[in-house]
Amino acid sequence: MRTSLGVAYDLGRHIVWCPKYRRPVLGGRVKIRLEGLIRAKAGEYAWQIVALEVMFDHVRLFIKTHPKNSPSYVANQIKGFTSRHLRAEFGHLRSRLPALRSRSCFVATVGAVSAETVQRYIEMQYQRASKGGGRA
Repeated sequence: MRTSLGVAYDLGRHIVWCPKYRRPVLGGRVKIRLEGLIRAKAGEYAWQIVALEVMFDHVRLFIKTHPKNSPSYVANQIKGFTSRHLRAEFGHLRSRLPALRSRSCFVATVGAVSAETVQRYIEMQYQRASKGGGRA
């Protein structure tokens, strides 16, 4: 759990993206550099990387962010930053692909509790209030 100016939060994002045309170009030195760039961008925003896996044709990232950062913002910041740097540093990426990153990605929010747990909690609060407990 993290806190910031009146907010306590624990928001995780599961982000998956692929290079353009799902080309297997994320190996070797590119993979090592990509991991470093992702960590640098996360550090810039004080985002916490929980898990990171770079495969030849896709990236999987589990990252914890501030609530003010939307999932699409987080994904686009990381994808754009890494794409620019990798294409500048590795000429073969410019010659093989018109763009390194695909416009699409998968983003899911990951919380500390399941939807069923939240639903049970909310239902319990209603039951407590209706039994004369007052506040929920």
